[in-house]
Amino acid sequence: MAAVLAPTLADTRPRSLREIQAPVAADLDVFRTHFRDAMRSRVRLLDAVVQYLLKRKGKQIRPTLVLLSAQVSGGITERSYRAAALVELLHTATLVHDDVIDEADSRRGVASVNVLWKNKVGVLLGDYLLSRGLLLALDDGDYDLLHVMSDAVRRMSEGELLQIETARRFDVTEEKYFRIIADKTGSLIAACMAAGAASAGADDETVARAKQIGETIGLAFQIRDDLFDYDADAAAGKPIGLDLQDRKMTLPLILALDIAPEAEAGRIRKIVRKRTKSRAQTREVVRFVKESGGLAAARGRMEELAAQAAEALGTFPPSEAREALVGLCAYVAARSR
Repeated sequence: MAAVLAPTLADTRPRSLREIQAPVAADLDVFRTHFRDAMRSRVRLLDAVVQYLLKRKGKQIRPTLVLLSAQVSGGITERSYRAAALVELLHTATLVHDDVIDEADSRRGVASVNVLWKNKVGVLLGDYLLSRGLLLALDDGDYDLLHVMSDAVRRMSEGELLQIETARRFDVTEEKYFRIIADKTGSLIAACMAAGAASAGADDETVARAKQIGETIGLAFQIRDDLFDYDADAAAGKPIGLDLQDRKMTLPLILALDIAPEAEAGRIRKIVRKRTKSRAQTREVVRFVKESGGLAAARGRMEELAAQAAEALGTFPPSEAREALVGLCAYVAARSR
């Protein structure tokens, strides 16, 4: 399909999330009703935990993507609300399970479920949310949406396990890094865009195009997250070096090691391999990544990906929703958490 003139990322000022969500603000209210209804339980303990989660609604970027994608692909339908609820149920389930696995005390400054109700409740809650998502799709015969989301969950699990495997072997290449983040982050954003387009009745070509744009946005999103570990100015007060403590090789470090002379790169690799690092050693690696150019190079890759996604959106007809999606690409590249 020939591209329709669209604003480029360079022409687009970073927007607030509220501005991005404006074209679907009323639809997000409808989605929230579907989401709350899907999470209800007659078990008192489970309902108490669910109510706690609902108060921490977060940014709801993923449901926003579903609805904006539906809007540019033909228009929001009742299936679009179910798709958005399905996405948020599965995303919330993975976050709850991640907190258990990571033994996290909090998420975005708020106590995590596993801390307040212990790990067993956290695991069972995640399972419950996954089952509610499956039933939401099955009860209404949304088999295509279920297939899209199930494939995303498979890829997310594979991506996380591949990251664990490579951290143990310490053999992360740039190619393997992109494979990991495409699976663990890009797959869900891709599924949001694909599910939105499918819910609007778009043809297979349009769904595939939306999915590819979503995956590109997801790659940029994850690189932005990885940049925070080396950039205190952008991290909004969050401690730097957390990925280093877990021996995770992310793009800023990978590119820095590729750029640096072998002797210096070898010295840094020895530090990163250590299971326990001093604060001084962590600061040394962070300084190395900045001074070698790894941080700037990774930021450049992120901006390229965000620009590619924005350009690809030009294949959709002009609309407020399309402009909002281009604005989201700029938001992803500029966000400070």
